[in-house]
Amino acid sequence: MDSHFTHSFPDVMRDKTILYVHGFASSGQSGTVSSLRQLLPESRIIAPDLPIHPSEALALLRRVCEEEHPSLIIATSMGGMYAETLRGIDRILVNPAFEMGQTILKNNMLGKITFLNPRSDGQQEFLMTKQLQSEYQWATEQCFVGKDQETALVYGLFGIEDPTVHTFPLFSSHYPSALRFHGEHRLNDSILLHSVLPVVRWIDDAQSQRQRELLYISIEQTIEREGRPLPSVQKAYEELLNHYDIYFVASLPANDVTYGSRWQEWVFETFGVASYHHLILTNRKDLLYGDFLIDATTANGSTGFMSTRIEFGSAAFKTWDDVRSYFSLMHGD
Repeated sequence: MDSHFTHSFPDVMRDKTILYVHGFASSGQSGTVSSLRQLLPESRIIAPDLPIHPSEALALLRRVCEEEHPSLIIATSMGGMYAETLRGIDRILVNPAFEMGQTILKNNMLGKITFLNPRSDGQQEFLMTKQLQSEYQWATEQCFVGKDQETALVYGLFGIEDPTVHTFPLFSSHYPSALRFHGEHRLNDSILLHSVLPVVRWIDDAQSQRQRELLYISIEQTIEREGRPLPSVQKAYEELLNHYDIYFVASLPANDVTYGSRWQEWVFETFGVASYHHLILTNRKDLLYGDFLIDATTANGSTGFMSTRIEFGSAAFKTWDDVRSYFSLMHGD
């Protein structure tokens, strides 16, 4: 996977260690590792090659955690199955393959397996036997044991178009933070940037007890009459995420119980993982506690907002490019 990031995020997870746990038949030299190092240049990314036998892989990962004390674990596919059991550490599990034992049988994976990436030991292939498959079944049974006290430490990210792993319901039955993203099973730079990075930022903020300024965006100012996002609003949102905790605000009409869920779906489709649980329904915008409100209407207490109100559509803020320029100048971007 070649990296094509236009910029990196040196302030995210600065001076912290991240353990990356790769997927089945991969290695610590996968393109994902290179992309993470480019995306988070001030973080220390460690990515060991996992042994083929699950018990050995788990023993290695536990030893690495004891010796390296990672602040965060990012794990994909089979690595997500292993990482779920590494208690006491913040974890992001991307398309976690919790049912590897069954997956091997369902996908006719018995026989010779060729590694997808080079390994430090030079091994290029291995044999998946029935005995080894049963060991993966054993690893499956280790998941979710003793996790009750740490549900807040684990996020699950699940590709909507993933044709291989379908563990969203299983994860959701154990952990509250199950998020979907547009993508398939394997990671690419777009998924890392738009789906994984926002969660990394949340975790980093929580660990550092960092409170970003609150910015509210009236949802009516993000959408055209045809239901499409306004020009540049998505780009503006991504830039503002570097500095602010952003919430979308919609007025709550009477007698419409589906209103909130419809807006939440539109927000997710437009702004992705970063907008998870960031929609507020209110008819009293003047009661919002925060630092900025971007709005065009004067209804529902908008003009009574106690901090800085940016009047979208005015001469100074006719478009989202104008909003971007304003905040860019403010932060010296």
